[in-house]
Amino acid sequence: MIVRLLQLIFLFFFSNVCVLPYLLKSPPLLNLFMVVISAIYFIVLNITPRWKRQCFSRMEVLMDGRELILLAIFLFLADLCFAIFFLPRLGDKPISIVLNEVVALIILSIIALNGVLRIFFASSQLSLIMRLTLFFTWWIPIFGVFVCLHAGHVARHEYLFMLYKDELNESRKDNDVCKTKYPLLMVHGIFWRDWQIFDYWGRISKELIRNGATVYYGNQQSAAPMEVCASELKAQILRILEKEHCDKVNVIAHSKGGLDARYAISRLNAAPYVASLTTVGAPHRGCRLVDIAVGKIPESLMRLAAKGYNAMYKKLGDKDPDLLSGINDLTTEQCAVFNNEVVDIEGVLYQSVASKMSGFSSAGFPLNVGYAILRRTDGENDGFVSVESSKWGRYLGLYETKSRRGVSHGDTIDLTRKNIKGFDACECYIDIIRKLKARGL
Repeated sequence: MIVRLLQLIFLFFFSNVCVLPYLLKSPPLLNLFMVVISAIYFIVLNITPRWKRQCFSRMEVLMDGRELILLAIFLFLADLCFAIFFLPRLGDKPISIVLNEVVALIILSIIALNGVLRIFFASSQLSLIMRLTLFFTWWIPIFGVFVCLHAGHVARHEYLFMLYKDELNESRKDNDVCKTKYPLLMVHGIFWRDWQIFDYWGRISKELIRNGATVYYGNQQSAAPMEVCASELKAQILRILEKEHCDKVNVIAHSKGGLDARYAISRLNAAPYVASLTTVGAPHRGCRLVDIAVGKIPESLMRLAAKGYNAMYKKLGDKDPDLLSGINDLTTEQCAVFNNEVVDIEGVLYQSVASKMSGFSSAGFPLNVGYAILRRTDGENDGFVSVESSKWGRYLGLYETKSRRGVSHGDTIDLTRKNIKGFDACECYIDIIRKLKARGL
């Protein structure tokens, strides 16, 4: 607080340098000294704001931005009070008053814009709408102040979360809590691929590796018949065994990936190479949304959409994408047949987790619409899969929050990379892996 007050005094003097010396009636040499010192401090402050000076990390840039915005707001209030109560005494010097206000406005704008840009580029938690609002409205009186204060609030919580994660990982860095006996195979769901540019698993994979895990990805096609995806998974498992010189893998599978993995284990004789299968939000008993889509959307329109999808994903890396087959595999009728034919294999640990949204506003489109539909037909759900459909094998529990945010189908894989109060996706997976390690897997 004392440091911030001193900063404010220097900035206040510099922003009112055109009239303050006259009002204070101080010696010219002292005035010159104060002007030079204030100018130097203004430049230094905008280059390296006084936060924890350790390194130019994203956390520091973020909090520097918040600090500059707060200084700009305090400076604005100080300048406003000065203009109201003291500038009228200089009624005989209108040019000095106008010049002083122009200088004050320029200095205030530089500080505020500097803070806005730091948060704009350093924050990962500001939504796109909020980011654009901040960028285009920060200069608007009153409204811009509230927008900047909200951005600073987000920045502070983001900083505290990153600080908490760093301290947590530092406290267990020597324990390798995720260093399991067998490597991990992370299997994605439908409509996606394992791209290096954009990780399907958000920040989860990096956090697991940071805590000792050996992570591989399924690399199966985004949408194809289950037997095709399953055969690709088995081939990937065999490659991992050869590379790691190990006997088995632990599979973590999301959404349709859970069904693909079960098929590979049961029907393609991959069971000897799989120690465990943990499914997250997998539609083991089918997805009612797919039933509705298949029953309501005209077949001609479905085929047209599938043709476009297949053509696009073939260019993106799928060998032989088949959207219609991938979707049909998720109907409740087909999953009932699947569960009769694809039985659990003894010796493989099957376990599952589910999640649920708290309301329509828990996620964006299309999961919010999916939630509303499934809420009527299947009860609690994550926007794509009902809680009951997600359960298979040893049920590990439900991911939820006490707030209205809830945990959606995408949140369970950290899809949006957003920090959710009451739910830490990375820690949930670390907990799963830690328990696998405790089992000797």
